[in-house]
Amino acid sequence: MLPATFKLCAGISYRHMRNMTGLRKNAMVAIHHELNRLAGPSPSNWISQVRRRSSLLSSRIREVEGYSEAEMSYVKQGEDALQKAISILSEQDGWTIETVAANGDKVLSKTLPDIGKVFKLEVMLEQHPDNLYEELVGNMEQMGDWNPNVKQVKILQKIGQDTMVTHEVSAETPGNVVGPRDFVSVRCAKRRGSTCFLAGMSTQHPKMPEQRGVVRAENGPTCIVMKPCAEDPNKTKFTWLLNIDLKGWIPKTIINRVLSQTQVDFANHLRQRMANNVSMEMAHAC
Repeated sequence: MLPATFKLCAGISYRHMRNMTGLRKNAMVAIHHELNRLAGPSPSNWISQVRRRSSLLSSRIREVEGYSEAEMSYVKQGEDALQKAISILSEQDGWTIETVAANGDKVLSKTLPDIGKVFKLEVMLEQHPDNLYEELVGNMEQMGDWNPNVKQVKILQKIGQDTMVTHEVSAETPGNVVGPRDFVSVRCAKRRGSTCFLAGMSTQHPKMPEQRGVVRAENGPTCIVMKPCAEDPNKTKFTWLLNIDLKGWIPKTIINRVLSQTQVDFANHLRQRMANNVSMEMAHAC
């Protein structure tokens, strides 16, 4: 309770915070609360955590003041996606197992009002969260090089340190059961302590209207959470919340099978990518 009280008192003391609308303040406070709860900081170091977050919050507010109305809209969409996704992941009840791979990788699902069916991948990866974050965020546009389910990822616009708008094109599934789809998404990347978040949802962008011959699908809220394993901080508990409307006339049974398999495949492709990165680093070191 003390850390939350300190953050609240520190926040309202900033002139910029007092000038923000009530809705904006509530959204930021809610996101910080949910991120901190999911990341699970240790009580022993709450003072340093609060000081750092207070400093980051003031810098964040100054940065936001320089955004255009369009940029601010994307920032708000990204933060909304993050807040909704974390809220879903924080609720542990009601999940049904879709598939469990031989290596223990697991996909669960449940249906939510106003959102529909969401899928949750839970895996353990033999990588530090920072390495995974760098690959999935810093090298986002290279995803098509190692994930055969993705043809292309292109960053259309960056807004500050946390927000970007992307265009993704998926590959057709085997047998062309589901043809190529494209997505325009706003993404919100955050770090809280040693836990990393990458959330997103569908949006629109003037640089990428709907493409002829390609079905424009919709996603969101989606979120990847990368958290160090309690037993070994060099391993990562990797969780991926997925919610997609593929559009078109596709039976739900096929959609459910395709999406759950896509998540399992993604984990395997990511493992291979990270292993290849390590091999290349070792080769360069020799």
